[in-house]
Amino acid sequence: MDIVLRGVRIDDERPLVDIGVESGRIVEIAETIEGRGDEEIEAGGRVALPGFVEPHLHLEKAFLHRRLPARTGTLEEAIRVTGVLKAQQEREDVLERSRRVLDMAVRNGTTLIRAHPDVDPIQGLIGVETAVELRKEYQDLLDLQIVAFPQEGILKAAGVDDLMEQALDMGADVVGGCPYNELSWDDTKAHIDKVFDLAARRGLPIDMHVDFADDADDRRFASARYIAEKTIETGYQGRVALGHVTSLGALSPDEAKPVIDLLRRADIHIVTLPATDVYLGGRKDEARPRRGLTPVRALHEAGVNVAYSSNNIRNAFTPFGRADPLQIGNLLAHLVQFGTPDQQAEILKMGTVNAARVVGVSDDYGLAVGKQADIVILDTLTVADALLDLPARSWVLKRGRVTVVTTVESRVCRGCGENHSLKAPQAAPR
Repeated sequence: MDIVLRGVRIDDERPLVDIGVESGRIVEIAETIEGRGDEEIEAGGRVALPGFVEPHLHLEKAFLHRRLPARTGTLEEAIRVTGVLKAQQEREDVLERSRRVLDMAVRNGTTLIRAHPDVDPIQGLIGVETAVELRKEYQDLLDLQIVAFPQEGILKAAGVDDLMEQALDMGADVVGGCPYNELSWDDTKAHIDKVFDLAARRGLPIDMHVDFADDADDRRFASARYIAEKTIETGYQGRVALGHVTSLGALSPDEAKPVIDLLRRADIHIVTLPATDVYLGGRKDEARPRRGLTPVRALHEAGVNVAYSSNNIRNAFTPFGRADPLQIGNLLAHLVQFGTPDQQAEILKMGTVNAARVVGVSDDYGLAVGKQADIVILDTLTVADALLDLPARSWVLKRGRVTVVTTVESRVCRGCGENHSLKAPQAAPR
């Protein structure tokens, strides 16, 4: 075997196991693997999870937070500010900022990202062009799916139809949409229809930003029902993902239930983006401010596949972030009050197994014999403590190759008399 991971914890109710890896795949899991690997890693009882999956991340808009700082923190301002900066995008700068995000993600144990570069007349195809280049550059570190995302609308912005076709010709894997960014409900429906038509013609999955508002009074922000009906009508069940969907959380349980039932019947994946949605949501509420989240608990209980992701990293939409799925999962658990052991386990699934379903890799994903060896080993000894400890990622493997090794040294000094000097922090090499 190429690698044997010795003494890892994959289940708190079972003994430690060894994991054998060969040719990029898991070939054996046992309490003791008798054979030796070309490389042996002594995990010391640390927790192993399948590699994290970020199903909704914007690379080319990351780290713009100091160039034209937002002042009010609203979605409208974020779109306007980002539009100004998008018009100034330069290829090398986009690549440099995107690499910063990807390096963060790799160090944090992410092995697959679905990126959503904007496709519009403002920045053209620079986001797709750079993502295609980075997909090849990072192919040994993570898998990168690319969504052609019409942020500025399709009907409202001239020439977007052609740009979407070009983006897919260049190598985008997924047809995106932003139906709320149209001028009327009829145009919103037409936008959705165009997305489905393009996806069906190309045989590609769909991933749209939808219903990103505090309420559903404007029908442009209440399109989830129409999308679910369209999904069933076109036979696209299981191939549609929706990000945000925050206005659904503003409905009463009786109003939301039929929509949630439709989403389940359509097998639509919902990706909640708590860092962005909570930061931007409820800004105009002077009393009892809303959390600005999709109803994660109701969706989960109804059997809808729910995942989460970081969305934006340090820009007007989200001035925070470090591309760390455990950090986002911890935040989400607080916000939706998933604190019991079983609920915390479900949050971990949302960043791993559920997210893998969103991006269509479930058949080859997970800690099981025959699966691709995308593995993250956490510096904690109990699976149930992963969200609590936010531990270092001791080792990360992509297709059976070690991509990250992290060591952490921390001392509580009680008059130890040692030299307490620290080295200056340095950027981690790629």
